[in-house]
Amino acid sequence: MGPANQTHVSEFLLLGFSEKPEHQLPLFGLFQGIYLIAVGGNLLIMLTIASDSHLHTPMYFFLSNLSLVDLCLVSTLVPKMLVNLLTHSKAISYAGCLTQMHFFMIFASLDTLLLTVMAYDRFVAICHPLSYVTIMSPQFCGLLVLLSWMISLLNALLHSLLVMRLSFCSEREIPLFYCDLTSVLKLSCTDTLINNILTYLIAVLLGVFPFIGILFSYTQICSSIMRVPSTGGKYKAFSTCGSHLCVVSLFYGTVIGVYLSSSVTQSSWKSSVTSVMYAVVTPMLNPFIYSLRNKDIKDALRILISRMISSQ
Repeated sequence: MGPANQTHVSEFLLLGFSEKPEHQLPLFGLFQGIYLIAVGGNLLIMLTIASDSHLHTPMYFFLSNLSLVDLCLVSTLVPKMLVNLLTHSKAISYAGCLTQMHFFMIFASLDTLLLTVMAYDRFVAICHPLSYVTIMSPQFCGLLVLLSWMISLLNALLHSLLVMRLSFCSEREIPLFYCDLTSVLKLSCTDTLINNILTYLIAVLLGVFPFIGILFSYTQICSSIMRVPSTGGKYKAFSTCGSHLCVVSLFYGTVIGVYLSSSVTQSSWKSSVTSVMYAVVTPMLNPFIYSLRNKDIKDALRILISRMISSQ
């Protein structure tokens, strides 16, 4: 075997979905539609929040950042999948695979951290309403988002640098439609002990701990809501965090589904379907969850659409 940083493959194969040619065009149409809806929906949420001064609050500031991250996440994965479906090819270059893996880790980590920050925002708003404006100042909100970006960038950079030192030999099939870190590590013909230790460690730091933080926030939120005397007051308090709770449930539910399915089945089709739910369908649904369940967003959307129509 050559040096540790020698790479013997110039490309990987993304097994993804069905290999039957008659399935490629329908799959291309399906995922092109999902991609356009995800991009359009998240752009619309960002534009709506930016155009309405009533939405220039911490909650919607975090939501606009989440929409940006979701837009970037689907744009990292779906275009390459569409090209491969259209050209009946499964190949992705070595450099392209590492690049896709790097940006996927950035935006997946950001999703987790931003959902945690949004849970903290709701915790402060409901449990400490009198101190909300003081605690969630624009400077502090900006710092939380900046820290989320910095942590995600450093995480992805560290993983990418450690992967670049590995050697890849004859095995080059990835049982997904994108380059996933754990799948890439399994293809290496050099020792990946350090990579695996770091992967599990960061999964705990950026996956489990944020989830515990979200659970703690909602435990405190539910406790505070139960102390509200009126039913109307309870409903109003819970409605401010209902959309976020739906998004958190969808995100972590699909993440758990991805890892459970990958440990139970070796089928590339089943693994890709569960991965699509987490990496593509969830970013597409988030704008609808927030817009359909949030009166402020719906009102701002109506105003924005009426302005667009009147300006034509």
